[in-house]
Amino acid sequence: MANKKTKKIKILMAKPGIEGHWRGLVAVSNALRDGGFEVIYGSNMTPDEIANTAVQEDVDVVGLSIMSANYVMLVELVVKALKKAGKGDVMLLVGGIIWEEDFAQLKKMGATGVFVPGTPLKQIVDFVKDKTAALA
Repeated sequence: MANKKTKKIKILMAKPGIEGHWRGLVAVSNALRDGGFEVIYGSNMTPDEIANTAVQEDVDVVGLSIMSANYVMLVELVVKALKKAGKGDVMLLVGGIIWEEDFAQLKKMGATGVFVPGTPLKQIVDFVKDKTAALA
C-alpha cells in the first residue's frame, strides 16, 4: 500500500501593531507546532507585512494575537491587506483580549475562529485541525 503524502499546513503567527505581550503568541505557536503544523513566527508586523509574508510563505492560516483595545480596527486592516495581496481566502484566527460581543463582528469580517485567554491550547489545535482537514 502506497503512503499518501499529506500537505503540512502552514500557519503565520503575528502581532499586528507594536504591543509587547508575547506569552499567548508563543504558547499558541508552540502548541500548533507540536500539533503537527508548520508555524512561521512573525512577531510584530504591520498589516501589509503580515499579508506580504502570508503570500511569500504561501500560508494556509494567519493567526493574530492582539492584546490592545483596537483589535477590530487591526483585524479590518489585516483583512484588507490580505485581500489586496491576493490572499483573501486564507483562514484567519484571532486571539487575545476580545469582548464576547465583538466575536460576531470579527467573524463577519473574516475570522474563522476567535480565542480568548484561558482557551485550552488543545482546543485551539483541534479547531485548526478540523478547519484545515480538507487542505491537508
